[in-house]
Amino acid sequence: MWDEDLRSLLEWAARRPPDAPRGEGSGVVVGLETQRPFAPTGGGGNRKGKSKKWRQMLQFPHISQCEELRLSLERDYHSLCERQPIGRLLFREFCATRPELTRCIAFLDGVAEYEVTPDEKRKACGRRLVQNFLSHTGPDLIPEVPRQLVTNCSQRLEQGPCKDLFQELTRLTHEYLSMAPFADYLDSIYFNRFLQWKWLERQPVTKNTFRQYRVLGKGGFGEVCACQVRATGKMYACKKLEKKRIKKRKGEAMALNEKQILEKVNSRFVVSLAYAYETKDALCLVLTLMNGGDLKFHIYHMGQAGFPEARAVFYAAEICCGLEDLHRERIVYRDLKPENILLDDHGHIRISDLGLAVHVPEGQTIKGRVGTVGYMAPEVVKNERYTFSPDWWALGCLLYEMIAGQSPFQQRKKKIKREEVERLVKEVPEEYSERFSPQARSLCSQLLCKDPAERLGCRGGGAREVKEHPLFKKLNFKRLGAGMLEPPFKPDPQAIYCKDVLDIEQFSTVKGVELEPTDQDFYQKFATGSVPIPWQNEMVETECFQELNVFGLDGSVPPDLDWKGQPPAPPKKGLLQRLFSSQDCCGNCSDSEEELPTRLELPTRL
Repeated sequence: MWDEDLRSLLEWAARRPPDAPRGEGSGVVVGLETQRPFAPTGGGGNRKGKSKKWRQMLQFPHISQCEELRLSLERDYHSLCERQPIGRLLFREFCATRPELTRCIAFLDGVAEYEVTPDEKRKACGRRLVQNFLSHTGPDLIPEVPRQLVTNCSQRLEQGPCKDLFQELTRLTHEYLSMAPFADYLDSIYFNRFLQWKWLERQPVTKNTFRQYRVLGKGGFGEVCACQVRATGKMYACKKLEKKRIKKRKGEAMALNEKQILEKVNSRFVVSLAYAYETKDALCLVLTLMNGGDLKFHIYHMGQAGFPEARAVFYAAEICCGLEDLHRERIVYRDLKPENILLDDHGHIRISDLGLAVHVPEGQTIKGRVGTVGYMAPEVVKNERYTFSPDWWALGCLLYEMIAGQSPFQQRKKKIKREEVERLVKEVPEEYSERFSPQARSLCSQLLCKDPAERLGCRGGGAREVKEHPLFKKLNFKRLGAGMLEPPFKPDPQAIYCKDVLDIEQFSTVKGVELEPTDQDFYQKFATGSVPIPWQNEMVETECFQELNVFGLDGSVPPDLDWKGQPPAPPKKGLLQRLFSSQDCCGNCSDSEEELPTRLELPTRL
């Protein structure tokens, strides 16, 4: 195994051109000083990084072991059959057993396709939907559709195929599925299989769930390392928060706030929290691994400062979608700046570092003079109350910086006092060069409006106001939200957009702080294990779901799903196995005889 790893590393080094760029800023997660990771994987053959014991780690329990889960799980159609990826797939497998339900699913898929179809092809796509699923002569007429609604839909289609044309029909279809079909699903083997997956999802998460690799960077409370889930081979970034450092800085509330906000948000434009667990010395957040560097590096260290307008507009649109997802959960971000926007391997961005984000209660405003100088809105600088307006101001700052190659209120590497920057923010209008098209200047100026009541995004329509600006006219936000648009820039897999390991400062030892039993209450709130939607996505993306989700031949009930059957007795262990069986096997078992070492000692410079 060591020889295979060393050979992979040397091949990677040989492929890398000698002048491949190196970065100075962040490049993995949470806007830190980082190093692009070498992404080793355990196991060979077709396992794609999985442990050779991965099936044992993800072995389904007998269904009788899921009784408590069955009784406690909320019976909500939207959550179980739409939001949760594995639940959605299993409900669709159930629907495939009945022709009338199969037609409903096909109609919903057709509407989803219609919504992301380019404008010039949307009318033809809509006509096919009407003909196949809504016409009495159609081959796949869906049940319980009011004829008047179909007539209105057909007329609107011919007048102009808007993206939300089938919205009401979609709602009615889901309403139909949520009644008798959903009740039947809850009594089926497909829902029982979902319970088995939920049982696996809720198993304890420890450091042994992962292979730990070398340090990528550092955060406020500890290091960030690359890690890999043993059972699936999925790579992540593990942000470690040292318990003593948190206690010394009284950072418990901030750490728990970031964790709770991360697990609440499910967006392709915000870094995702997959696991939260604890070790003896640290609390750990397992997050999306972003290898493409941050926007600060790309703006200032890849040739002439700034981007072509088309590239800046693409990133601004994805950031707008991320802010929309945060605001939908009533979360104001408050720290939007280039170093907190990270690129993945394909060139898509995600918002990172939610340490300053906060929930805004319905119907209320908040107050807090927090953020980064030069990106804080006038109302924040003045310590006034606000809701989501600071995020739209910061988007204006970022769009300006991407186009101009400098911040609107301070020049790069030019020393200027904080008080002067804040005066410019509050009183002085920004200046525009010839690099700004009229539409780009229009959007920036509306986002950078000093009065939050007049600012774009704050006039009652939120993100919709921003999306409707003429600068985004050629951009299909439905396709963007589905990840179907090609980014204008794709990071070079051979390039390193960040610091070397030797350039990352080490943390000093925390002295004078002792952990106490009373601290355990906080640790238990933090270390909650797997986050459902990211965990289920991981099972699907790594093909574990497809390989394990097998039922009996001819629809027969497999033994592990038979409520009347008895769970098989565990195999007897030998003496040595009993002595060394302190770790459970569900993602936490040690398989060191075939795994890589927990910290791969690779050369720090290649």
